[in-house]
Amino acid sequence: MRVYLGSDHAGFELKVHLANHLATQGYDVVDVGPHAFDPDDDYPAFCLHTGDRVVADQGSLGVVIGGSGNGEQIAANKVPGVRAALAWNVETAQLSRQHNDANIVAVGARQHTLDEATALVEAFLGTPFSGNDRHARRIAQVAEYEQSRKLPDLP
Repeated sequence: MRVYLGSDHAGFELKVHLANHLATQGYDVVDVGPHAFDPDDDYPAFCLHTGDRVVADQGSLGVVIGGSGNGEQIAANKVPGVRAALAWNVETAQLSRQHNDANIVAVGARQHTLDEATALVEAFLGTPFSGNDRHARRIAQVAEYEQSRKLPDLP
């Protein structure tokens, strides 16, 4: 499976670690950047490019990393077709895949140890979408709004 990684300065060290670790686990890793540490860089470009590549490469997944993961998740979610989820423990990483078919996980490098963050990403990458009808229906509702910009009727 191809995995795209993007970060900012706060997530740079974790991104480099994950690129190496995931490659040893057999993943086809694509480092979207940054490719050198710059304490003044901004996350949006890296997260938007990561999202764009994931959407264009069916079956791939992505990881965006910053200090908290919040801004990175927000930026990635601006790309049509991205379903980015912020993971703060293994269960949220797994549920984002099982219930939401998330295609990008956001991780806060300042919120977790290297081992904890690695476990979050491994849980995300290793968990399939459940395929449950109710979850698929909800994902389709969000996708429909994303395309049409028409709000659904309230029940």
